Amino acid sequence: MKVLVPVKRVIDYNVKVRVKADGSGVDLANVKMSMNPFDEIAVEQAIRLREAGKADEIVAVSIGVKQAQETLRTALAMGADRAILIEATDDVQTDIEPLAVAKLLKAVIDAEQPGLVLAGKQAIDNDMNATGQMLSALLGWSQATYASELDIDGDSAIVTREVDGGLQTIKVSMPTIVTVDLRLNEPRYASLPNIMKAKRKPMDMKTAADYDVDISPRLEITATTEPSTRAAGIIVASVDELIEKLKDAGAI
Repeated sequence: MKVLVPVKRVIDYNVKVRVKADGSGVDLANVKMSMNPFDEIAVEQAIRLREAGKADEIVAVSIGVKQAQETLRTALAMGADRAILIEATDDVQTDIEPLAVAKLLKAVIDAEQPGLVLAGKQAIDNDMNATGQMLSALLGWSQATYASELDIDGDSAIVTREVDGGLQTIKVSMPTIVTVDLRLNEPRYASLPNIMKAKRKPMDMKTAADYDVDISPRLEITATTEPSTRAAGIIVASVDELIEKLKDAGAI
């Protein structure tokens, strides 16, 4: 079985995000970028399936700027077999919208014919949480979102999902789309030998035009603002004073 894993280049989760002075977006100048954490989990799960003998090949795909080659090399160093980069823009400030990403991924899937697509449930830069669901609709495949456990049983995938009420276990027919959550696994670190090997693994370079997909934006960002600053706390001298302040604030 071939497993396809979409990965996205995002601002590193350890970086404090800054909004541009004109409010037009997030400042990406001299900012460390890395693979979306949820996508790392998806890559790790694909590798574990291969190690368990339930997958034969892992293909990592990224859509965006040419600098995403670094993100794909990370996936290759972790253990992916080959990669595909679809260069859809030359502006690092341009974020390809979920519907365009889903259409491009559908074109890749039509060509690659994987049995399973493992994707992060969302990207930490825009938190859209839409690409996996849109891709499932375009393909007409089953889907399982927010996966915290995954097992392959013949022609089916057994997925435990994290939902508001707790955990839900479902069985979906394959091929299928699975979007993964944080508690599915702990991604491995790429060793130095594997990082060196990754440089020799194949990476196909494509464009959106190669797949005849229109990626024109359908959304317009009108403004970007930082969260409001939290007010400083107040130290009270006694429990009675605390209760009075809570009453005044309408908390009790």
